[in-house]
Amino acid sequence: MAAALSSTAATSSVAAASAPRPLGQLVPVPAQVVPGGSPYAITSTTPVRVPGGSAEVRRIGTYLAELLRPATGYALPVTDRPGPGGIRLELGSRDRSLGEEGYRLRSTPAALTITARAPAGLFHGVQTLRQLLPDRIEADSRQKGPWRVAGGTVTDAPRYGYRGAMLDVSRHFFSVAEVKRYIDQLALYKVNKLHLHLSDDQGWRIAIDSWPRLATYGGSTEVGGGPGGYYTKAQYREIVRYAASRYLEVVPEIDLPGHTNAALASYAELNCDGIAPPLYTGTTVGFSSLCVSKPVTYDFVDDVLREVAALTPGKYLHIGGDEAHATSHEDYVAFMAKAQAVVGKHGKTVMGWHQLTGAVPVKGAVAQYWGYDRTGAAERKQVADAAKGGTKLVLSPADRVYLDMKYTKDTPLGLSWAGLVEVERSYDWDPATYLEGAPQEAVLGVEAPIWTETLTNSTEVEAMAFPRLLGAAEIGWSPAAARDWETYKVRLAAQGPRLTELGIDFYRSPQVDWGPRRKR
Repeated sequence: MAAALSSTAATSSVAAASAPRPLGQLVPVPAQVVPGGSPYAITSTTPVRVPGGSAEVRRIGTYLAELLRPATGYALPVTDRPGPGGIRLELGSRDRSLGEEGYRLRSTPAALTITARAPAGLFHGVQTLRQLLPDRIEADSRQKGPWRVAGGTVTDAPRYGYRGAMLDVSRHFFSVAEVKRYIDQLALYKVNKLHLHLSDDQGWRIAIDSWPRLATYGGSTEVGGGPGGYYTKAQYREIVRYAASRYLEVVPEIDLPGHTNAALASYAELNCDGIAPPLYTGTTVGFSSLCVSKPVTYDFVDDVLREVAALTPGKYLHIGGDEAHATSHEDYVAFMAKAQAVVGKHGKTVMGWHQLTGAVPVKGAVAQYWGYDRTGAAERKQVADAAKGGTKLVLSPADRVYLDMKYTKDTPLGLSWAGLVEVERSYDWDPATYLEGAPQEAVLGVEAPIWTETLTNSTEVEAMAFPRLLGAAEIGWSPAAARDWETYKVRLAAQGPRLTELGIDFYRSPQVDWGPRRKR
């Protein structure tokens, strides 16, 4: 009898382990889930159908098939031929509520269909399908099935149009391959902006033809004195292309007029005294400034922003503007007026850190707020007043979504000037109400920056970004009413095995019950 009971329990355990993942067990949590019916199973005869056969939909279908083939071992042919069954990617939904990035995923025994109004929506629907499959779907070698998706319908669209992550490649340089790896990780969680911090005191990271020493000399080191590096124009274009293939828009940042020691060291004429300082490999901020009174400064700004704008198909060009302590307020206001005009001249929308609101933001400008709980009321009010006047906001509160902040005092990497930021604190805030006095309609969305003073490679970036990046992604995507910590931490724990399968050595916060540690 005992043996029979043991056998029954084992059978139940196996059945539970192979049961399809519940439709709502996703990050970000979707807007609407209606479970019901039997699951859909991917098998050796499953095709990926792209009715209508547009090149972009076919590309998404090919991307999906390439994701699924290694673990399933199935051929998963991509075809525009009509026919029943299979995984279907259909463009042309008439549901206006889906917008440009929303999708509907319907799973029945006969077929799994993703519909959307625009290709970005199909791509996000593919990420949902990916998460609904067993974690081992991420493996790069054949795994045991079954590959089933629970029956029902997911209808989903983002809360905010701007859902970003910033990677600082200036303090430490990151290769094209490392940036692509981060892009793929962002795409899984429906992030749609990659902000690249391309210049700072410690390094200049993009080739500028009209000022070549910026990259060859200004990019030759990094924090701690390493070799540094920079992106050629071809390499930067490849990053932009790859990001676009994952429906991320690249937002390049050239930080001005401070955080400019790498430029000042490269060209003596950019300094008021005509003397180039040495290259800098420390981490102090606020000591450098372009010479605001020199005409050559604006030749430099125009050339750099023109070349970066020409390389960047996206809407935004970020001009920094933070921690310009070595620039007088009068000079700062004058400089930012001219720099913003240059951005507009080259067809881009101005972005800047929230100190931009201490100058006069141009119409349509976007201020990126990085203050925190200890930020003074006057500074917060300045930003809120600018928002009331029409300046748009992207929220990146440092004590919530700066991913380089230490989790606890014992975290070996990262900094703690904004405080210690555990997973719950990073998740538990609402962009609509965060900045008192700022109109909700001024908030474009959320961005999670990661600064790299202490981070030298992808493994270290991932240890700090994960799992907090997932919370930032959900804050940007999911309806406020669908979010709460108690349900989120359960869904987050369910992502742990997937992150492990992807080779991400994430921080196993004690605030989350991750279950047994699983080896990759």
